[in-house]
Amino acid sequence: MILVNGIETGLLDARDRGLAYGDGIFRTLLLRGGKPKAWADQYAKIVTDCARLNLSAPKQAILETDLACIASDMPDCVVKIIVTRGSGLRGYAVAANLVESRTITISSPIPIYPRSHTERGIIARVCDLRLGRQPALAGVKHLNRLENVLARSEWDGPEIAEGILLDIGGKVVGGTMSNLFIVRGNALLTPNLSACGVCGATRERILASGPELGLKTGIDEFELKDLYAADALMLCNSVIGVWQIRTLAHQSWQMHPATQLIRTLLEADFD
Repeated sequence: MILVNGIETGLLDARDRGLAYGDGIFRTLLLRGGKPKAWADQYAKIVTDCARLNLSAPKQAILETDLACIASDMPDCVVKIIVTRGSGLRGYAVAANLVESRTITISSPIPIYPRSHTERGIIARVCDLRLGRQPALAGVKHLNRLENVLARSEWDGPEIAEGILLDIGGKVVGGTMSNLFIVRGNALLTPNLSACGVCGATRERILASGPELGLKTGIDEFELKDLYAADALMLCNSVIGVWQIRTLAHQSWQMHPATQLIRTLLEADFD
């Protein structure tokens, strides 16, 4: 199902600024039994990201009406919520009368991943592409995702599940579709995303869950050598939950107890 401003349609104005310039944001979440996973956190991210781009954020009640409509058609699915600046004339300048954003809500089947991804961990690779640094957009899940598209095109085949991205200065950022966590002793750390990258809702949930997990969580800067020296590496997003990396280049790891702790925590996060 596709809803554009609450109306079921697959049609979109060709002048939409999201299409023309990537002028907008998006978030992805799960519906299970018609209930959205971590909806309060997801909506907070939508509001924050819209504010960063000076977009008008859709009202929570409007999005919840969209979610209820989708749930009646497909109670178990992936939902992508897109907010664009709406339609405008040619040119980068935003017209003074363009004050209403456009909301597009799309449902998709939940992907089926191999059981080994959760039971044994995944094989990941280090991407050749390096992310540019742009603090004005750092953390925002904006519609300009060409870097991720190009990075994901570097490999084909099911044996590699995800690629690790570094920025142009060699700092670790995360996965092409995920955030990264590094286990060091009793600490669960994630890369600093003040220069580039996406701050996912699942990343924020894990960062806030230190007391529940019995782990110290934090943010730091990492280079590739730090990943190879870690006790464990984990990837997370709102659809996969958490995957541990089994193999990255020359380094391999056994399953770490913290992975199941985080997975249990995330599986309970339905509003």
